[in-house]
Amino acid sequence: MNDKKEVKHSHSHTHSHNYDSEKNIGFAFWMNISFAIIEVIGGLITNSVAILSDAVHDFGDSISLGLAWYFQRLSKKGSDEKYSYGYKRFSLLGAIINSVVLLVGSILILSETIPRIINPQETNIKGMFILSIFGVIVNGAAILRLRKGNTLNERVVSLHMMEDVLGWLAIFIGTIIMYFFDAPIIDPIMSVLISFYILFNVFKNIKLSMRVILQGTPVDIDIDEIKKAITEMENVESVHDFHSWSVDGNYNIATTHVVLKQNIPMDETSILKETIRDKLKQLNIQHVTIELETIGEECIFEECI
Repeated sequence: MNDKKEVKHSHSHTHSHNYDSEKNIGFAFWMNISFAIIEVIGGLITNSVAILSDAVHDFGDSISLGLAWYFQRLSKKGSDEKYSYGYKRFSLLGAIINSVVLLVGSILILSETIPRIINPQETNIKGMFILSIFGVIVNGAAILRLRKGNTLNERVVSLHMMEDVLGWLAIFIGTIIMYFFDAPIIDPIMSVLISFYILFNVFKNIKLSMRVILQGTPVDIDIDEIKKAITEMENVESVHDFHSWSVDGNYNIATTHVVLKQNIPMDETSILKETIRDKLKQLNIQHVTIELETIGEECIFEECI
């Protein structure tokens, strides 16, 4: 009876936690997209390509936040006949779409900015200064809200918002310099730096996304360490045909063949499998399929030869 109560309480806690995560990401989304609209208007009024560059970045982040918000809800769906591993991999669509938006936006901004380095234009320094303070406050508020959560989704979104805060701090410092010195060239230079910073992160994210899509070994998985950990267990002779990939960059899966030193009773094999699963969970593999073999048993798969 007590076990049932515990399960019910655990389910209620999980549901509440997911709901809070959705609210936190939703809050960040509305803050971000509202401010991105203000940035476009402010960038046009102040004639600042640095602010327009950050607006493009913010619109890209808004898409990312909106998709993160949607996928936070979708990720609660478990496996079904259509998607046997569940819906976690859909989050990669958000990463790829967001990367393409940021890539195109940054190129467009650079095409507008580079000519301004050669022929700098005057900007409304006071307007830029006010917007930069507002930008730090708005994005800072979103970070504080997201830090209350502990899901990976919230932490990644929080990093996006931190990039925005750093961008606005750069504009804030730039406006102070332009206030004391007649140097309008600083504005397009800041825009170029922000755009290249965005492009650097876009290519990094695309590289990681492609590795997941192509079922590469997760970057945080050390196969040699895993094989060593398994072979050091009692009754284990060797490990082969080990494969590992990631569903979404966070939820990692593995399959392996484990050769036993001798035949052991069924109840002991269950204990051994559970021990292996617990050990691999510590090494950041959340789902593992184990096939047990005895010495001399024929294995027909490619890596068993």
